Amino acid sequence: MGQVPGIHSAVDASHATPALAERLVRYFRCKSAQDLEGTMALFAQRPCTYIDATLGWDLGSWAEIHAFFAQYMPGWPAHSASYPVRILGDLRSAVVFFTDTAGLFGPSELRLAGAVDMRSGLITRQVDYWDGRHFGVDNLASLQVPVDQFPTDFGETTVRGSTSAVMRGVVHDLADALHGGDGTAAARLFAPGAVFEDAPAHIRIEGPRSIGDYLTATAELLPYVGMGAGVRHVLGNELGGGYEFTSASGPVPRGIIGLELDRWRQISRLTAVWDGSLVDDAVLLSLAEKAIER
Repeated sequence: MGQVPGIHSAVDASHATPALAERLVRYFRCKSAQDLEGTMALFAQRPCTYIDATLGWDLGSWAEIHAFFAQYMPGWPAHSASYPVRILGDLRSAVVFFTDTAGLFGPSELRLAGAVDMRSGLITRQVDYWDGRHFGVDNLASLQVPVDQFPTDFGETTVRGSTSAVMRGVVHDLADALHGGDGTAAARLFAPGAVFEDAPAHIRIEGPRSIGDYLTATAELLPYVGMGAGVRHVLGNELGGGYEFTSASGPVPRGIIGLELDRWRQISRLTAVWDGSLVDDAVLLSLAEKAIER
């Protein structure tokens, strides 16, 4: 799998269809080359939505997205890049983990997880999620819109039916278990060698039993676990994808979970991304403490 020029790390497309991987690598190549028209040729004319879920930036049309990139691209540093790290799903919908190098949108790099919906190979909706702490809280404050101006509609109603029944079933079972804070039920959905990752908490746990214990212990801390947690939109196919989550309780109202599935439709890898700047240090310390096995 080819990568953006100048980036030597490989793209993990093991849980994506070749057609999706080719299309998204092309998208990031055009973006990194500051090829405005080439980038915009990969977006559908309508519907077309691009939202940054951490900054609250809401671009609701092809013309607005075009104007946005036209404003920022000329100022990008030489040799800067926006490049994919891991791609999950197919040409209907996907989750893509990617990195924006320093200077594209502020003085620090961004590590993002994008929810991408497509129609006829063109992007109809992209919503980016990332951890503001990794970017730097001061950097975040200079770009973020006021909380009362954040979008309430993330465009998911325009892209219904873009996900496989397999992924919808896995997400339904997982979300039900997490909603009830039932780590034991969630553990049954994971493969024997499964990996659980929470990006803002810097947590990596292996194996269903340990994952289940951790999810039970953190039911009142993680924004995608507990009675307030819900599903906004499901993405992907029988290979991989995930879902955007909402939380009606606690300080973190939204985020995304990437899922890789094995051939038996069990979860082999879960990666959660949300804005860690919305919680205080004590919450992150508690999340780390609860990962200690005894």
